[in-house]
Amino acid sequence: MNDCDDLTDDFTKELYVKIGKNVKRHRESKGLTQLQLSQAIGHKSVTIVSRAEICYKGQHFNIEHLAKIAHVLEVDLCVFFQEL
Repeated sequence: MNDCDDLTDDFTKELYVKIGKNVKRHRESKGLTQLQLSQAIGHKSVTIVSRAEICYKGQHFNIEHLAKIAHVLEVDLCVFFQEL
């Protein structure tokens, strides 16, 4: 049995929720709306950011989104994975 066998769907969901909350917190601290952030990472609508921030219907940010968001918000990518 390796360490990956201990990972559960709950662990993954909690991780996505944590990431979404951290993105929201850093976005708000920079004074950006969801639409402004969406457009800054190359999306025309707010959908990806609004849904991923709250993990709506299981939607979440992928690594490309997170890398772009970190660049726009001028934060290290790691901050999205930290405990609140």
